Amino acid sequence: MTAETSSSPTTLRVTAPGRVCLFGEHQDYLGLPVVPCAISLRMRIDGMRRPDPLARIELPDIGGREEFRLDGTLRYTNARDYFRSAVNVLRRNGFRFSTGVDCRVHGEIPINAGTSSSSALVIAWIAFLGRMSDQARELSPEEIARFAHEAEVTEFGEPGGMMDHLAAAHGGVLAIDFVPEVRVERLEASLGAFVLGNSGEPKETTEILARVKGGVLAIAEQLRATDPGFSLQTVGRHEAGRWKDELSADQFALLEGTIRNRDMTRDAREIFSRQPLDHRRIGRLLCEHQKVLRDALKISTPKIDRMIDAAVGAGAFGAKINGSGGGGCMFAYAPDQPERVAEAIRGAGGDASVIRPDGGVRFEQVRV
Repeated sequence: MTAETSSSPTTLRVTAPGRVCLFGEHQDYLGLPVVPCAISLRMRIDGMRRPDPLARIELPDIGGREEFRLDGTLRYTNARDYFRSAVNVLRRNGFRFSTGVDCRVHGEIPINAGTSSSSALVIAWIAFLGRMSDQARELSPEEIARFAHEAEVTEFGEPGGMMDHLAAAHGGVLAIDFVPEVRVERLEASLGAFVLGNSGEPKETTEILARVKGGVLAIAEQLRATDPGFSLQTVGRHEAGRWKDELSADQFALLEGTIRNRDMTRDAREIFSRQPLDHRRIGRLLCEHQKVLRDALKISTPKIDRMIDAAVGAGAFGAKINGSGGGGCMFAYAPDQPERVAEAIRGAGGDASVIRPDGGVRFEQVRV
């Protein structure tokens, strides 16, 4: 090591992963179980303290820059002002900032494409701020996820759930229950390669979440008015027919699709618990999940359907749309010949990259 290198300042690097939802799409906000998987595309924040209480944030990926003070309550300057909301949430939870930060943000996760780029950003920022606060704390994954959900969802009245934050904070393949309380179980699943396909179509998160979440919650409320024991947690698929005459065709499809998604997620957890892992059965279940998302929840698009068909035709074990839908990404489980599957997705008009399961929040000191 040269003298110049040894005396170079160090900067804190915090990274957080994006995620795919293997099973349980559109279920976390209903209190139903999910199985997400953190992926090897990450959001990175490099930074260090500065003596005054200013936060200066360089955003080269989007040609942007943010600057504000950390020593008081902040007013928001846009609808999803996550850099400032995270500071407000941490301050309300007892964190103080007598010094500021200089930092730079870089992301590998497709933006507005259903792979949780915004949640990974907020997770990394919350974790970074915890270390840079006067308390200089390395927050636990549970704390990071809770604070990030408050900053991204609760603070702005958004309709999303907590799956993304838990997945990015903990990493790996998780089974998450939300009722009667949040419970996170790490699944020791030795999964192979996936291929992420970006359609290039901007997803319609707010509109679809409002339609699907609002629709399912309205159905549940309507059915509880005549059957107080009705519960999305316990109702069986065979029971749904009891209410077919009380619901419109679209409502009934949405209810039945929600129940099928719930049951497929439970089936997936059982498959993951068995060794050796049945990779092809996981793939078949992904395809079944996609049918429900396409036909009942109506969140897929013709282009994404073509990309999925191309991936399966090229040898992927299974594939589905990822995220809220209306555009964005799909993914294929392709432990055999992932590059061939990626080429097929590109041939169907999408961008494609090979990804793998990855860990959660990481901290390291790097020289600048």
